[in-house]
Amino acid sequence: MKVCSIEEALSHIHDGITLMYGGFGGIGSPPTLIDAILEKGVKDLVLIGNDAGFPDIGIGRLVSNGRARKLIVSHIGSNPSAGQQMSDRKIEVEFYPQGTLAEKIRAGGVGLGGILVDIGIDSMVGEGKEQVWVDGKQYLIEPALTADVSIVLVKQADPFGNLVYNKSARNTNPLVAMAGNFTIAEAEEIVDLGELDPDMIITPGVFVDKVVPSEGVNWKWVWE
Repeated sequence: MKVCSIEEALSHIHDGITLMYGGFGGIGSPPTLIDAILEKGVKDLVLIGNDAGFPDIGIGRLVSNGRARKLIVSHIGSNPSAGQQMSDRKIEVEFYPQGTLAEKIRAGGVGLGGILVDIGIDSMVGEGKEQVWVDGKQYLIEPALTADVSIVLVKQADPFGNLVYNKSARNTNPLVAMAGNFTIAEAEEIVDLGELDPDMIITPGVFVDKVVPSEGVNWKWVWE
């Protein structure tokens, strides 16, 4: 059985690891795990996810508190702290178009070495990257992304780690759940085996190592 305490889950998250997270602007990001990582004092993280959240929403809490040394994201515009740290050269930021980033994560999750894209050829984006020709068309090879640990937020989970997501909070979470060498799911509800509707399970338990109970979202959304 994969259900455990927050403390046990945190034993897998250390200084310097690559941490991949689900969510978009905080929606779908695991609040209890993020706060626990912050309270544990983990630092020097390489964070991989869609965005830098907001200063006090989602993964933005770790970024604003200086716990990351590098971000691999599609944008940071909603978190001024991330932008300031990048300008001050306190943090490295590696940008990708959102679709390319999602596909790099998906490729990592299904065991592919990378993907072919036609964005960035003959620009600084393509510098130092391998290129190939397929059916007369030129592509860059974008290596797949994986992480030491992935953290995701789900609506429901069972003790085997089968996961059901809540509406738009599904966003990048299924891809992120697959791409972690060790994946922790924060669940709003943990149900008994057999209670989940099989048709609603998006991430099968084979991709999940631990399930922890969520204490709920404890930040104020920017539109409130």
